[in-house]
Amino acid sequence: MDDATVLGIDCSTTAAKAIAWDLEGHARAEGRAPIALDNPAPDAWEQDAEEWWNATTTAVRTAVAALDNDAGRLRALAVTHQRETFVLTDDSSRPLRPALSWMDARCRPQVKAAIERLGEARLHEISGKPACVTPSLYKLLFLRELEPQLGSTPFWLCDVHAFLAWRLTGRFATSLASADPLGLVDLKKRDWSDELVGLAGLDRSQLPELVEPGTPLGTLSAGAAGACGLPAGLPVIAGAGDGKAAGLGAGIGSPGRAYLNLGTAIVSGVLSRDVRIDRAFRTMIGAAPATFFLETDLKGGTFTLTWLVEKLLGRDARDTNAVLAELEASAVGIPPGSDGLMLVPYWNGVMNPYWDDEAGGITIGWHGGHGPAHVYRAVLEGIAFEQRLHLEGVERASGQRIEELVVMGGGARSALWCQIIADVMKKRVVRAGESEATALGAGMLAAAGSGLHADVPAAARSMSSTAATFEPASAADRYDQLYREVYVGIYPGIRESLQKLTRLGR
Repeated sequence: MDDATVLGIDCSTTAAKAIAWDLEGHARAEGRAPIALDNPAPDAWEQDAEEWWNATTTAVRTAVAALDNDAGRLRALAVTHQRETFVLTDDSSRPLRPALSWMDARCRPQVKAAIERLGEARLHEISGKPACVTPSLYKLLFLRELEPQLGSTPFWLCDVHAFLAWRLTGRFATSLASADPLGLVDLKKRDWSDELVGLAGLDRSQLPELVEPGTPLGTLSAGAAGACGLPAGLPVIAGAGDGKAAGLGAGIGSPGRAYLNLGTAIVSGVLSRDVRIDRAFRTMIGAAPATFFLETDLKGGTFTLTWLVEKLLGRDARDTNAVLAELEASAVGIPPGSDGLMLVPYWNGVMNPYWDDEAGGITIGWHGGHGPAHVYRAVLEGIAFEQRLHLEGVERASGQRIEELVVMGGGARSALWCQIIADVMKKRVVRAGESEATALGAGMLAAAGSGLHADVPAAARSMSSTAATFEPASAADRYDQLYREVYVGIYPGIRESLQKLTRLGR
């Protein structure tokens, strides 16, 4: 079986990617297709779930075509995906309305109502997630109020994995490591929580069957096989949400290391063998057996860089990568601290450690000498400062000392950003051997679930790798002073005023 390959499918926020991996974790072929993200109103972010399917089949067909005569070597596939995003469907998986994205933040009143009903501590204890606008539970409560006819319309609730798995196999099921971010799972029981399901106004018949990640979910139906250009009967293995898959793809299998995914959101996690509850992080079911990730999440990640290009500079979205390359070339020559400009990257609110859905982004220190490259560097530095705040909280709450960060995602391609993170964090930063570590994590689950590797940990050991290393350099002391004396006090100092501004300005 040395020539076998597996398919890791990553249905993310803005694109579907399908990558064929060999058993050592080398990419052999890939395909991509875009997915539109709609912003029809303030705080509203929606998608057409049919685009998840269409983009996935397009990406898979492209990857299979790139394999040429080697497509017969494919032995299994697994899916990873954007989390918290969900869609309501009929009993044939046809969407009844647009899907709500993880970015949708219209459910603030429903978060408050749920806290009043069950209590913040109880919501956190069961799900492992402090109450905020991100978990799907609160978005569903909002949707029920927005569209009261849902109360009389039969519907089925699908996370992205459940929707694709249903289309691929005909089975209404999803992975525990995919459903967990919905906010409806009891972490300790590893099952739907009757208490939270009841709060959402659902019954179990409307929810997919739960299976452990890395276990067989079914086989590819004839219809799905035709749409994907794959053989019918190909094993489909239960996957995991993108953060969990990224941790697996980065080879995070023991304490002392954390993954850091520099994507649309900035997500980091450390491994835990038991359930820990603390406001410094949210607790997630891991992709490997009997594991959890203590995860931090900054929703204003590379999203903030896209905002800079498209909204602030007014450039066309098709030019984003070229503009960012120009800004990075200029920002390299700007000294640490961006000539006195500092940015707090709460463009989409803040989760840990403050859990404030009304927070907004902050920039301070403007003067007439600042230009776009200063803002670009301030974004990179601000996200690094915020990540240090996150990781210090995780270290305090867990008792784990983190020595190394394994970075992946689009942002990891920036050598400047990797070095800034190493300097700000005062920790070693190592690039994952594959920038598409999330899709690689799905490939690892496919390899383990189909018996090509002995189990998920064995697949992770065999298929993960690392690349360039960045050690803290001379700028570390300067950044340390800026972090301790300036950054950590900015948001707490103006939190009340910022909340009032958000309420009055929207």
